[in-house]
Amino acid sequence: MSKQEIPYKIYLTENELPKEWYNVRADMRTDHRPLLNPATHEPVTLAELEPVFCTELAKQELNDKDAYIEIPAPVRDFYKMYRPSPLVRAYCLEKYLDTPAEIYYKFEGNNTSGSHKLNSAIAQAYYAKEQGLTGVTTETGAGQWGTALSMACGYFGLDLTVYMVRCSYEQKPQRRTLMNVYGANVIPSPSDTTAVGRKMLAEHPDNTSGSLGTAISEAVEVALTKPNTRYVLGSVLNQVVLHQSVIGLESKTAMEKYGVYPDMVIGCAGGGSNLGGLMSPFMRDKLKGERDPYFIAVEPMSCPSLTRGKFAYDFCDTGKVTPLAKMYTLGSGFMPAPSHAGGLRYHGMSPILSQLYHDGYINEARAVSQVDVFKAAIEFARVEGILPAPESAHAIKVTLDEARKCKETGEKKVILFGLTGTGYFDMISYDRYMKGELNDAPPTDESLAEGEKDMPKV
Repeated sequence: MSKQEIPYKIYLTENELPKEWYNVRADMRTDHRPLLNPATHEPVTLAELEPVFCTELAKQELNDKDAYIEIPAPVRDFYKMYRPSPLVRAYCLEKYLDTPAEIYYKFEGNNTSGSHKLNSAIAQAYYAKEQGLTGVTTETGAGQWGTALSMACGYFGLDLTVYMVRCSYEQKPQRRTLMNVYGANVIPSPSDTTAVGRKMLAEHPDNTSGSLGTAISEAVEVALTKPNTRYVLGSVLNQVVLHQSVIGLESKTAMEKYGVYPDMVIGCAGGGSNLGGLMSPFMRDKLKGERDPYFIAVEPMSCPSLTRGKFAYDFCDTGKVTPLAKMYTLGSGFMPAPSHAGGLRYHGMSPILSQLYHDGYINEARAVSQVDVFKAAIEFARVEGILPAPESAHAIKVTLDEARKCKETGEKKVILFGLTGTGYFDMISYDRYMKGELNDAPPTDESLAEGEKDMPKV
């Protein structure tokens, strides 16, 4: 098919929305290790997860048998408000780079939350409502997940308390205002509203910028003590990677319409929800030996769990109240620098992605500097017309690198990357970059050792 026959934007019809989520665990050659009870080091049971998660979500978390799980009709109906999302052929970017590569991106920013997070938020809110709960708690880093969940809880009439990592709370006041619009109570973390928050403030009086691990601890603590309330999470967990598979399923269907298949799939990786969702159906092809796409996970130098972390069992939160997960981790006590990609500041990586990376199915992980990330974001914005979120711009940075390699070698690779969201709530960060005020703060070997020293012995 000639270049001109592929439109700039490929839209599926509403009837082509996926009717099922794809569960990559069912096809993994080495399933990731089970979550463990931190007290007994035995695999957690459904009964042990139910006080924390909605029952149906807990079942999804433990499900390693069913490759496809039906998307409930009310969730599909909500999806129709903003899905299917466009798959964009980046003709302008290709011309700018003068590359033979074909570049496609799946744009997930075409909803009020401005990101892919709504795909899982609406599912989790639906299951909470179906269970008869009155509210949920959560954490948020950059604010994308908190915004998405605020929208979903507002839609279903659920109370929501959001613990927002303090540096993002201060950098992005518009994000918390938007959460307030949808009825959420937003609290900067670490806070004095929980025992773990007060402990962190006392132990780290000079570092109150916060971390996702601390915010998780606070949200879980409240969920366990507040009646008829459960905790929900926007990344890392198996259930979230499952819900986000709609990204990859739509991408694959759209590309198949035009006889195109990616040689390379690139995604930003903080907790793993976006990359996990984008790559899932393509990973299925690889696991079954049908195709061999090259997967690249891109993370910030300031929080390099895949490139500098340890593949080990660790707590999912700083307060050490969650189950233990086998993942690439910097240690639950690791405190990242307050980078401007707030959604990529988690100390660990999705157990699914961690196992796939450990086994070599995710081919490569790259850590990139935030200065280079913003440079790439501005290059992209000036030719493609979309201002990307700093998180998304990590994938853009590596996409530009790979497309320029194609120019050097003459290879015509097909590159697919995830444009996870827009950067319109990140203008302070863009302003600081253009003023030359952003610096990179990769962790020292000493700080990594400090984060790892309290890892559980499993």
